[in-house]
Amino acid sequence: MSSVDKSGTYTLGDRSVHRLGYGAMQLAGKGVFGPPKDHDAAIAVLREAVAQGVNHIDTSDFYGPHVTNKLIREALAPYPDELVIVTKIGARRGDDASWLPAFAPEELEKAVHDNLRNLGLDVLDVVNLRLMFDVHGPAEGSIEAPLTALAELQRKGLVRHIGLSNVTRAQIAEGRRICEIVSVQNQYNLAHRDDDALIDQLARDGVAYVPFFPLGGFSPLQSSTLSGVAERLGATPMQVALAWLLQRSPNILLIPGTSSVEHLRENLAAAELELSEDVLRELEGAAKAA
Repeated sequence: MSSVDKSGTYTLGDRSVHRLGYGAMQLAGKGVFGPPKDHDAAIAVLREAVAQGVNHIDTSDFYGPHVTNKLIREALAPYPDELVIVTKIGARRGDDASWLPAFAPEELEKAVHDNLRNLGLDVLDVVNLRLMFDVHGPAEGSIEAPLTALAELQRKGLVRHIGLSNVTRAQIAEGRRICEIVSVQNQYNLAHRDDDALIDQLARDGVAYVPFFPLGGFSPLQSSTLSGVAERLGATPMQVALAWLLQRSPNILLIPGTSSVEHLRENLAAAELELSEDVLRELEGAAKAA
């Protein structure tokens, strides 16, 4: 049994995926813009991820733009039957590498077709609508118009399932009145816990939750506690952070990203790490104290 197998599985749309997947964002150049620093290394990471049992890859055509999707196609097509590729739309990149909203129906339709073409697919497994009311985090605003446009593309057969990214609880409730929502992607980790209640609610409803930035926003106290735990367990801080997320709730799917095969293997080995109740209490205590 591989490390990825030990992470368990969860249903994403109508497919069962391992809870430990891979996020392709870091394969693009600096600032998620332009080509990779090392093209062959990027191809190797993608192939190693699948060889290790990863069957859930997260990407977007605005990574690069177009860079990560083309790398995924070059490395992995024709795709294994069990592989689920999740992409996202709702943003575009400026010439200066800025992140700009792209919510109009014609922009969303173009984005879906760009993803299909660059990935070499006839239909996208899951498309997340990335909300851009505030590029730095969730902010309130109606999602009815863009989500209705995406749902229309789903009815046309271009998209199998729909998720939401960078969203508030009110937006999720609004979205679920428009179409089925199979996943939510927000920032969440041991230190950034705004979505605690939301994760539990989504778990009860059978909806996947996909956190990003597993080490983002940690205070010095939290970082030092995490490092201390990792040293005692013979692990890395990232492995401990990922293991904590896997133990946090069964509906959490992880998509840690890296452009290094060695780092990829380290991340995937997090599924081997079992955190004791004492360790969990220590980490929780640091999170609350900071």
